[in-house]
Amino acid sequence: MKTIVFKLVTVFVLLGLAPLVLSLFHLNLLSEILILAIFALSLNILVGFTGLVSLGHAAFFGIGAYTAGLVSLNLSNNLLVSMGASIIVSIITAAIIGAFCMRVSGFYFLMLTLAFSQMIYSFIYQSTNITGGSNGLSGIPNAVLSGFEFSNAVYVFYIVLLVFLATYAILGIIVKSPFGQVLIGIRENELRVKATGYNTSVYKYVAFVLAGAFGGLSGSLYTYFNGFIAPSDVYWTMSGNVLIMVLIGGSGTMLGPVLGAALFVILETVVSSYTDSWMLIVGSVFIIFVIFFPKGIVGIGQSLMRLAKKRKLKYDAKRKSKAA
Repeated sequence: MKTIVFKLVTVFVLLGLAPLVLSLFHLNLLSEILILAIFALSLNILVGFTGLVSLGHAAFFGIGAYTAGLVSLNLSNNLLVSMGASIIVSIITAAIIGAFCMRVSGFYFLMLTLAFSQMIYSFIYQSTNITGGSNGLSGIPNAVLSGFEFSNAVYVFYIVLLVFLATYAILGIIVKSPFGQVLIGIRENELRVKATGYNTSVYKYVAFVLAGAFGGLSGSLYTYFNGFIAPSDVYWTMSGNVLIMVLIGGSGTMLGPVLGAALFVILETVVSSYTDSWMLIVGSVFIIFVIFFPKGIVGIGQSLMRLAKKRKLKYDAKRKSKAA
């Protein structure tokens, strides 16, 4: 536990210095990476640790974003109020959707999550009086906490950083807990877990709701960061993008979705500045990873570490044989 706290404090100190060395553009880029990293970590609960592939996770991102925006516009722009409302509404929505999705599995689960996500997208797109419809939701005021207004990119970055580290720590604890180990068991062999007496449906349902809650949290942060939310952020392509982040980074790991989000955002930013067909490049990268590096960036790093360790052992053995 002390090691985890030390690592998180170290990361906070290092990333906390980012506003001093990065330009405003690169600082915003880092903020976006951290927000999407939270989003990817939330999906990783389902895909990576429970073995449930969802193509409707953008629904929770959008619900969190629109809830934060609507609460800020109509009720209060207090950070805790709007963020708390986003999480609560996301949990309720995930609980309702999960009650239906848990009745199916495999391909049918994937298609059902997609169907619910598109239903929510359709509601947002057509509810012009509430959400702004195709024009999106604009004019969202800056978040406020104890009289302090988060009025510029640096302040928003520190909010995002704190929430990201808290999310990473909480999910890390959950994964290593008995609950998390049961989820991993379900991913590996659900029938065997059932045979040991666990009600796997309940565990999968809780994982689904948990993923929805953190998905909504990332959406609320995106609203504070962008000051605007559009229906395109709830469309099924957003679900596909975050799934790509998880798989490219390395599903079933904590660091993988973070690295996947970073690579995706960087590719989008760099490649889109040269061509409008940037998704073609991202798609090609995704295909390469799926075929040649199925364990993602984390898997590549682990393979390189094992290779370096083997070479070191061989080198040490040769030195000992020469010394003898």
